[in-house]
Amino acid sequence: MRTEPLRTDLTPDGGGGTSQQSIGELLGEISTDLSTLMRQELELAKAELRQETAKAGKAAGMFGGAAVAANLMLLFVSLALWRLLSAVMDPGWAAVLVAVLWGIAAAVLYTTGRARLRELRPMPQTAETVKQMPSALRGHPEEERKTT
Repeated sequence: MRTEPLRTDLTPDGGGGTSQQSIGELLGEISTDLSTLMRQELELAKAELRQETAKAGKAAGMFGGAAVAANLMLLFVSLALWRLLSAVMDPGWAAVLVAVLWGIAAAVLYTTGRARLRELRPMPQTAETVKQMPSALRGHPEEERKTT
């Protein structure tokens, strides 16, 4: 982006006179600036995505390890509960009762997990800066004119 004012004391050959940049040069600068802006926004989005993906990958690995340990623990707790209930009722009904308890636990975990997924807001900084870009850059100049 230009940081210096246009010089009107030089002609294209470097001598004195009063000439300004041509429209082509101005459009070229605008195009370069726009291209730079888009590249920077893309890099920001990539960086945010990489950062969030790394966090999610680490969390997924921890969940995987915890799931294996919890699965083994729950298997043995379920067998112990089934054995305990078998002492006071038919073993078949005891197994059904343990299965129903696990079904209830699964339903609660599913609804909680689904609610947490809905709370995710990926790339908040990129979304905010895109909102600040002029409507013409997003390709909706007609809609902006109608609302103003």
